[in-house]
Amino acid sequence: MDATPTDIARIAHSIQLSVAPVFLLSGIGVLLGMLTNRLARVVDRARAAEERHSASDGAPAEELRGQLLQFARRARLMNAAITLSTISALLVAIVVMLLFGATFIHFNLATPVALLFIGAMIALVAALVAFLVEVRIATLTIRIGPRAG
Repeated sequence: MDATPTDIARIAHSIQLSVAPVFLLSGIGVLLGMLTNRLARVVDRARAAEERHSASDGAPAEELRGQLLQFARRARLMNAAITLSTISALLVAIVVMLLFGATFIHFNLATPVALLFIGAMIALVAALVAFLVEVRIATLTIRIGPRAG
């Protein structure tokens, strides 16, 4: 079964359609790397605070407890952002598969592709919102300079 020039042109066009979502996948991959690195830093800081908390009492212990609660909240938000980004990447990957597969399967896949892409964008927006909230919490809890008292 030899490919005709028309078949090759359809395959080439399908590859062209799939390239833009692949760039989006690349961007989501970079975002995932940044999110996981940020989560690792939060976890490392929380572990250090847990060690200090177990060796302290009184006001310092209460301050560390507050920090640990903030770290836990930030870790949950980062986990949500990572999960939503991963879902977005999976949906975009399915879009790429469908766009390429539509060359060989002669069905109208416009509606599933559109719905999957919309779902991917919703998940990505939700991930970015979770990240924004986490950054906001982090910046509100920054202390620069010596402690008072």
